[in-house]
Amino acid sequence: MRQAQLNESVSINIRAKTSQRDLIDQAAERLGRSRSDFMLEAACNRAEDILLDQAFFTVDAGTFEKFQALLNRPLPASDKLRRLLKTKSPWDK
Repeated sequence: MRQAQLNESVSINIRAKTSQRDLIDQAAERLGRSRSDFMLEAACNRAEDILLDQAFFTVDAGTFEKFQALLNRPLPASDKLRRLLKTKSPWDK
């Protein structure tokens, strides 16, 4: 019974400006998706990102010190690292 409730479809209603609706429709159309499918996927992706960014975990002091040491340790010089640092970001090309 609980599983059936989790998969039950429900309605979500929101108000939007005409320009927002048109923008969403244009993007959804480019992907061959319905407005509802596009909006639901975008909202769920954003919600997952936010929840994952809020993940909290605890470790003992020794483990935390090891973790901090790894973060503070410089990477060893290598050809791969040099190439990576010289490569332009996609948005800078």
